Amino acid sequence: MDKEIHSIRIDETKCVGCVLCMKACPTQAIRLREGIAVIKGERCVECGECYRVCPHQAVVSLTTPLPELKRFSVTVAIPSPVLYTQFGREVMPNQVLLALQEIGFDYAYDLAWMCEMVNAAIEEYLRDHPEPRPMISTVCPAVIRLIRTQYPELTAHITPIESPRELAAKYLRKRIAEEKGVEPEAVGLIHITSCPAKMISIKRPHGLSKSYLDGAVSIREIYHPLLKVLDSIHENVILQQSSGVGIGWAVTGGEVNGLNLDNCLSVSGVTDIIQILDEVEAGRLKEIAYLECLICPAGCVGGPQSIENRHLAKKHATQLVEMFGRRSRVSRKMIHRMKEDGFFNLEKEIEPQPFPPLDENPTRAIAKRTEIEDIIPRLGGRDCGACGAPDCRTLARDVVMGEAEISDCVFLKIKNDQQGVLP
Repeated sequence: MDKEIHSIRIDETKCVGCVLCMKACPTQAIRLREGIAVIKGERCVECGECYRVCPHQAVVSLTTPLPELKRFSVTVAIPSPVLYTQFGREVMPNQVLLALQEIGFDYAYDLAWMCEMVNAAIEEYLRDHPEPRPMISTVCPAVIRLIRTQYPELTAHITPIESPRELAAKYLRKRIAEEKGVEPEAVGLIHITSCPAKMISIKRPHGLSKSYLDGAVSIREIYHPLLKVLDSIHENVILQQSSGVGIGWAVTGGEVNGLNLDNCLSVSGVTDIIQILDEVEAGRLKEIAYLECLICPAGCVGGPQSIENRHLAKKHATQLVEMFGRRSRVSRKMIHRMKEDGFFNLEKEIEPQPFPPLDENPTRAIAKRTEIEDIIPRLGGRDCGACGAPDCRTLARDVVMGEAEISDCVFLKIKNDQQGVLP
């Protein structure tokens, strides 16, 4: 697997071939080859389900190594609001931001504040563009990748507003470079996240020629250094700007709850998202104006790189939302001015990127599809994964594509052995 393209890899020294990752993958991107899991990169949407279920720590999420940050003259931490939910109810967002500076970052930016600004920008966009319905959030790169590959006709439904993390980096690079008197490239903008998909979106951004961010560090990696300094933090500086509106983006429904619109829907978890996208593709849900989709269960607090149990983290997020209020602190005049200047816009249209077809030639593709349907009844029908594919249909496809043998089906082999026939 190409490390420059994908956010996860398999550590072959730890993989025992248990097939849990293969069965969990929603896009059939994992196979077992010679007892080791292998990721088919063109089918991977970076959802992190394999990372979540692996009991052997054989699925590794790629991050920006902390020593790499030394190449920048100035470093800026841009933490997901999820980070605020990881330390219990007594730790406030401002303490977390100050702690990031204490462990070595020169600046720490309250990304929840940019989330509030994006909420306001989305409201304006939806009022100016009532069609198509529903529009879909750009915040989760795994969902965007899923749409591009498996629901390519729905790319027109993706809201052309950049994600808060990219917009924050876009804003900060210029401001801090001027403030510190350095070249913009000397400012290192680092996203702190619970999500492998957001890590790879820096190398392969949607709707941008190049990411404004320079790297990503997982919450798991930075949690313990922060924990060590939190008790010694003196809040003599206020870095937090956000209300509960922006902090709420950490959980499912946070984004749509920040919109002053009634006809919105939030969905989380890969199974539910696939179901809801099936509905949209079928032409239903047109009464919904905006759809917030987050690939992780419970939203970003359920990201595989989080530390806190997602249910406790969700509770902490809810408490912070109530504490800091459900009324946005953002100036609508400022948002309108920034919108007119094009600040929130994607640089380019997000285009479909469907999975490779069975064959570029339509006639051969139809023949291969027929061959797949002919093979499936011959297999065991148990979808057991023992063949190295997640289910019988996928094995049949692999056979037709020359990537597997029909004899890989152990049940067919047993049956043939019993009958004394060749497969």
